[in-house]
Amino acid sequence: MRRVWGNRIGGLMRAGRRDQGMTTSEYAVGTIAACAFAAVLYKVVTSGAVLTALQSLIKDALDAKF
Repeated sequence: MRRVWGNRIGGLMRAGRRDQGMTTSEYAVGTIAACAFAAVLYKVVTSGAVLTALQSLIKDALDAKF
């Protein structure tokens, strides 16, 4: 009886594991996408308008009166 239940449970668990993970090509595409996103984010954050806004925000925070 234990063997029968073990085979049934094992079969159900194996059926849920059809997707074992990403392949090498999927890792490569994911890595390239992450690098592209990081480059765009870097360009946005280092742009003049964003730097000015961040400096203004920090200056206002430091000059706050309590």
